[in-house]
Amino acid sequence: MDVLASVRRNHALEHATIAVLLGKVGPSTRLIGRASADGFYIYGNVPTDKIRESVVEALVRLKAGESQLAVSPLCGTNLAVAGILAGLASLAVVGNRSRLERLPNVLMAAVVAVVGAQPLGRLVQRYVTTSPDVEGLEIVAVTTTARGLAPLHKVKTAFRAG
Repeated sequence: MDVLASVRRNHALEHATIAVLLGKVGPSTRLIGRASADGFYIYGNVPTDKIRESVVEALVRLKAGESQLAVSPLCGTNLAVAGILAGLASLAVVGNRSRLERLPNVLMAAVVAVVGAQPLGRLVQRYVTTSPDVEGLEIVAVTTTARGLAPLHKVKTAFRAG
């Protein structure tokens, strides 16, 4: 079993599910998702039946070719890309001057890097961290456990290569 391919498929389904779910419960609902090799988790105060409906719809839509659902502006990949680029850009302009003299260049480099990270983060999602090729992916179960302030929902998937 290719673990990376499984995580990428589940990450795409997680994004699509959250996009569909936010359409049902409202865009201000706070949700956190995390993909794994055997499915994904959604942490948030939403009814389990809404998650179940949303994951089924999301899978159907991905299989129908709506690959844009696999890329999300809310993904942590965007933050990681922005952080890495800001750090590298800041290092590139540090120079030998005093800290106070370096500060404007470092801040400007970091801001430019973060702005540039917007489209790059989406490209990293599209080609590295998600895969909308979910043909053969099946939903096995949707379960919920109480966890802290909000429920933790587990969407378990299985992949059957055709």
